[in-house]
Amino acid sequence: MAKICLDPGHAGGNIDPGAVNGKMGLQEAIINLVIASQVKKHLVAAGYQVLMTRTKAEQVETDSLKYRCELANNWGADLVVSLHCNSAASEQANGTEIYTSLGETNGDRLATCIINQITASFSDLQLRADWDDGDPDKEQNFYILRYTDAPAVLLEMAFISNPEEAAKLADSAWQRDMARAVARGISDYFV
Repeated sequence: MAKICLDPGHAGGNIDPGAVNGKMGLQEAIINLVIASQVKKHLVAAGYQVLMTRTKAEQVETDSLKYRCELANNWGADLVVSLHCNSAASEQANGTEIYTSLGETNGDRLATCIINQITASFSDLQLRADWDDGDPDKEQNFYILRYTDAPAVLLEMAFISNPEEAAKLADSAWQRDMARAVARGISDYFV
C-alpha cells in the first residue's frame, strides 16, 4: 500500500509554535499535530503506511525543513501532505487554501482531491483558490514542496487569526471532520 508522509507544520512549543491566536491561547503547531494524528488513524485503518514528521508537541529536530524533507525522501514517501493554519494581520481574512510547487505536477491532482473533499465537508469554509491554470491550488516555492521527491501539498486549513475560524480549529468535532476530509482526499488520489 502507498506510503503517506504527514507533516504537522512547525516544531511546536517555544521552538516554533507557528501562528498564535493570543486571545484564545491557540497555537497552530498543536492544531496541526492533533489533526495530522487523526488523519494518520484514518489512513492506517484504510491500509496505508503513514509517517509523521513530528509526533510530539515540541520536537527540536523538526524545526529544520531540511530534516522534514529528508525524512520523507529517505522513507520513500509516495505523497507528502503538510498541514497548517493560516494567519493574517486582518481578523477578517478567512477560508482554506492549498499550495503546490510551481508548474504542473502530480501535486496538483493531489491538491484537487483534498480540496474537493474539504469543500464538500465544509460548505461554510470559503475556498481561496487560484483557477488560472484550471485547478484550485496556489503555486508557491515553499521548501517542503520544492525539496520532497514525492508529490506534495501544503494545506492551510483555516485562519487561526480569524475569531470564528479559530473557534472551529479549536473544536474537536471540527478537527475530526477536517481529518476525515483530508484522509478521504488522499485516498481519492489513488483511485
